[in-house]
Amino acid sequence: MDFEDKNDPSETKEKSDLPGSEETQEASTREGEGTDRTAESPEGGVRPADKDHKKHEKGDPEDARAMKGKLKKKEHEIKHLRKENDDLKNENSNLKDKYLRAAAEMDNQRKRLEREKNDFYQFALSDLLKELLAVLDNFERALKSQENQTDGKNFHEGIELIRKQLFDLLLKRGLTPLDAQNKKFDPAVHQAVLTEESDAVKEPEVGEILQKGYLLNERLLRPALVKVIVPKKN
Repeated sequence: MDFEDKNDPSETKEKSDLPGSEETQEASTREGEGTDRTAESPEGGVRPADKDHKKHEKGDPEDARAMKGKLKKKEHEIKHLRKENDDLKNENSNLKDKYLRAAAEMDNQRKRLEREKNDFYQFALSDLLKELLAVLDNFERALKSQENQTDGKNFHEGIELIRKQLFDLLLKRGLTPLDAQNKKFDPAVHQAVLTEESDAVKEPEVGEILQKGYLLNERLLRPALVKVIVPKKN
């Protein structure tokens, strides 16, 4: 039987190197405690890195819900904008249709007014001409009857009646003759054709009417051609 020598250093070293020795276990225990202490904060809490990791793991569902909410909001906005775009397209189409209809109506109205204006210019005197035809008929009758008459008096009376008929017709239509005889000369309604000096007047006067002037509804239709008497020059 061998006896161990406790004072032998080689034997002590071999025992400490064995895996199952008490010293090895204590060293392992100290290393593990050191590792645990490193993972903990000085206050005994979890390290900041572990906190961030747990916070990240915990925040993932919240971020997902936030993103889903944003996506739903954007989808709603896109849907709303599409509806507004469709409404604007419909409104634009309606306005374009109304504009085209209004433009067509204005063009038709312009053409209608142009036709009415042309018709007015062409047929405005139709009523007057119908009445003048009666005067023309009387002239033809008078000329025809004059061929079988030897007395010129009856022919003259017939012509006078026709003249009166025409004059009355024109009066009814708003025609008014200018009364210019022995009146003060007015260049607005009188047109001087001849002049004659006289001591009997102090300012120009109408001495003779060479051609009558007429007003139509109080507006000058034709000036009167007159002979003017002017003061005699010294």
